[in-house]
Amino acid sequence: MTRFDADDPTDRRKLFADAVTAHRTRGSAFLTVEVREPEQVAGFEADAAGEDGEASGDDGAGSEDADGEPRVPPWIQFAEQTFNLDCTDAELERLNDLLDAYPEFRIDELESPQEAEGTNVRVSARSDANRLADFLDRAFREVYERPADYRAWVVQV
Repeated sequence: MTRFDADDPTDRRKLFADAVTAHRTRGSAFLTVEVREPEQVAGFEADAAGEDGEASGDDGAGSEDADGEPRVPPWIQFAEQTFNLDCTDAELERLNDLLDAYPEFRIDELESPQEAEGTNVRVSARSDANRLADFLDRAFREVYERPADYRAWVVQV
């Protein structure tokens, strides 16, 4: 792969399909995609290279939720024909609605540790790279309610 981010729906789906193909070709442990808020992307791009040209380590996750807690950017992992994602109760409802459009995908496992808010969801997804890419894009838009021009980053292949 030569590019790792995209903010246009067509480009994102191509990026995701390329990432799935690279993941499968390399036999890597997993593929991770993250989304950054527009203000996080601006901070990430500005802070990504320090004065010495090295990455500064700032992930741009400086925004906060309604309770003043740092907001973690949404992420989805894919490995061995399974998506792994964390959802709030509302996001889990939206995920269930989205899965109606993907009858070949199903929730295999839900885990809600007492010390964590939300649920870790594992969705089995046996399909081709383009169908997986379509699901990834729709999950970020519909489950995590990102705008049409959200920026996604493939952070691990």
